[in-house]
Amino acid sequence: MASVAESVPSLLRQGIAYHHAGQLALAEGCYRQVLAEVPDDPDGLHLLGLIAHQCGKTDVAVRYLARAIRLNPHATHFYRNLANVLCGAGRLRQAVTCLRAIVALEPANEKAWRDLAAALQQTGDLNGAEASLRHAIELVQCSVEAHNDLGVVLAEAGRPEQAEACYREALRLRPDYAFAHNNLGNLLRTCGRFEAAEASLRAALRVQPDYVNAHNNLGNVLSDLGRVAEAETCYRTALALDPTHAEAHYNLGAALLLGGRLVEGWEGYEWRWRRRGFTQRAFQQPRWAGEALGSRVLLVYAEQGYGDTLQFCRYLPRLGRQARVILEAPKPLLRLLEGIGGVERLVPAGQPLPAFDLQCALPSLPYVLGTTLDNIPAEVPYLRADHAATALWRERLAGCGGLSVGLVWAGNRMHPLDARRSIKPEKLDALAGVPGVTFVSLQYGAHARPGLKLLDWTDELPDFAATAALVMALDLVISVDTAVVHLAGALGKPVWLLNRLDTCWRWLLDRPDCPWYPTLRQFRQRRPGDWDGVLGEVAEALRRVAAGGVGLLGSDSNGSKNRDAP
Repeated sequence: MASVAESVPSLLRQGIAYHHAGQLALAEGCYRQVLAEVPDDPDGLHLLGLIAHQCGKTDVAVRYLARAIRLNPHATHFYRNLANVLCGAGRLRQAVTCLRAIVALEPANEKAWRDLAAALQQTGDLNGAEASLRHAIELVQCSVEAHNDLGVVLAEAGRPEQAEACYREALRLRPDYAFAHNNLGNLLRTCGRFEAAEASLRAALRVQPDYVNAHNNLGNVLSDLGRVAEAETCYRTALALDPTHAEAHYNLGAALLLGGRLVEGWEGYEWRWRRRGFTQRAFQQPRWAGEALGSRVLLVYAEQGYGDTLQFCRYLPRLGRQARVILEAPKPLLRLLEGIGGVERLVPAGQPLPAFDLQCALPSLPYVLGTTLDNIPAEVPYLRADHAATALWRERLAGCGGLSVGLVWAGNRMHPLDARRSIKPEKLDALAGVPGVTFVSLQYGAHARPGLKLLDWTDELPDFAATAALVMALDLVISVDTAVVHLAGALGKPVWLLNRLDTCWRWLLDRPDCPWYPTLRQFRQRRPGDWDGVLGEVAEALRRVAAGGVGLLGSDSNGSKNRDAP
């Protein structure tokens, strides 16, 4: 009869053979026999942990792997596999502990330092991730992967010049490294260097033609450049390679919306919930798909930013004619939304919800209701300011003389595209020489102020209702792409949009107007980052309006379109 010492290795070998063949039940049986003979066998516990992980039993896997580590605390592959399980379960800080144990046991293991950096990055510890990657590079200076990964960390930390240097070093070491070409392309796009970004992404695809993310990212750059048909081809290629690629579905939808193909575009836009980092609300009640509501109560909830809420709340009066509607919205918008109509009850976001039967996100209403370019509900105003508050602002502005113009030059710094949509305040000096104009700040947040003379009462504007009253007292609003543009448009106030080249889908392509807001006029960049050209056109247009011969929307004094208006 074989001794325990002799039978355990044989059982482990047999179990591993079954394991490699995908026969998990047979493998598990062998490992359990090992533990029946030697209950504290670390290899048997480790392998049972792997089986449990493959079967989706995360907690069981963690228990087995942790026990194996206690019995053999020097087995780095035990730590590595436990870290993989913990990362997959989102237990990142525990995974970091395992990975730190590996680098303590194997301080010269460059791959272990890169793995630790990846986990630290996922926890948000960018400094720790950077330090780990720099240590990996000290160990192996020619590590293409470490240079590339360091570029990713530095880009996330908002250090684009250093990130670009890392990607270029990776490509110097390995010119055919597709990941670095792709990452460099994304970085260049973020910096508004679209043509260089296109070249990098095409280089990635020359190396790896089936690189799904590179096809998707090239589509993004081409869409930024207004080449929507080419962008569509890229997204469809990505989806042919991976039909479940949520980013490509969403980006295809955005490109179709940008090109005016709204019906197809809304379908792709609905994929936003499956994108990385986007959390969908969990409700027991079913999602409304446009069916008759009868006596059922519909919850409509704001899902994204203030601008989206202001744009899509236009659908609420229509819904209110056929159903009982509850609207959940951010607190700064509540007073303004009280008068919109069609809403039985307003609920501040984050507060307990009353009973309801169905639910729908506010930005999904155009999809559910079948909105096309021809049937956008564009009657304005659909939001209204308090008359008494507006009258008080008009009194305060009465002595200024000339045109009163509200200005917004920057958006939320946390927005991923804020650097491309916001304008450095000193560039607004181009407007300072326009005679007969009084400028009024509508700029939220602690942003640097421009040098031109500017009335600033923003500390008296606690919410959007207060801002709406001031907006209605002005003659015109001039703004970059922020919520104030939507506010002015919803109020029916003339608004001039200072629009970047890589425009948001809602402003469409090559249009001076906007079908969502009849009182909106666009001044578009002709080249990436060219705010000087945009502001020069705005200054000239203001001069002509102030002189009285041209209307605020580019029409002559009789209301007809002035073809010479910039």
